[in-house]
Amino acid sequence: MAIKTTATTLFDLSGKIALVTGASRGIGEAIAKLLAQQGAHVIVSSRKIDGCQLVADAINNAGGSAEALACHVGNMEQIESTFDFIKQKFGKLDILVNNAATNPYFGHILDTDLGAYSKTVDVNIRGYFFMSIEAGKLMRDNGGGAIVNTASVNALQPGMAQGIYSITKAAVVNMTKAFAKECGEFGIRVNALLPGMTKTQFAGALFANEEMYRAAMETIPMKRHAEPKEMAGTVLYLVSDASTYTNGECIVVDGGLTI
Repeated sequence: MAIKTTATTLFDLSGKIALVTGASRGIGEAIAKLLAQQGAHVIVSSRKIDGCQLVADAINNAGGSAEALACHVGNMEQIESTFDFIKQKFGKLDILVNNAATNPYFGHILDTDLGAYSKTVDVNIRGYFFMSIEAGKLMRDNGGGAIVNTASVNALQPGMAQGIYSITKAAVVNMTKAFAKECGEFGIRVNALLPGMTKTQFAGALFANEEMYRAAMETIPMKRHAEPKEMAGTVLYLVSDASTYTNGECIVVDGGLTI
């Protein structure tokens, strides 16, 4: 007798409200599109509205549900206004993906200036921290939710000429665990994605440097870089019912680079 099988609904995000930052391109765009494909209403956010609108339009044209919202996570007033908007329009937030990041300086760590340091810390640490606080309060009041922080393999192995960026990503890893430890009691799960070398505009400097790129390809067991869509599946797992007991984890997706 044949066994009747049905597709799992563990990844169904119908009825969920998701905010994805840094979603106008690259990994954030891939995450936003995949969450929408699984039924979430996605707020596509980044510093500039135009790129967000293009992604939101693509989602809506494909039968999904999305809207664009400009938010510079390095600006505290914009973080506040973003969550005021979400509270007023939806009254809840089920999913936050902290993906916006900056890496304005590529060079020797001894030549890092105060401007590059401050900008990187303000976005990559302070931005993630206060986005998580605002989302966490809203999730606590509505019975829980899921937060995913995009960190980097640089959190584990500092990237050459990427000193302050690597330092902030290491901070994101411990921030993830701190929020997970204190917010778990409210039904809020907090996890992190640590991407390896991924073909994005953000990582352009690494791809432009032929020597560094060749060295990376020799080190990565899979002998290739990743595409943004290869990061999105891990995030889907972390925000879905497939991971209801996964909390405080930092999942490395790097083709084996850090083995």
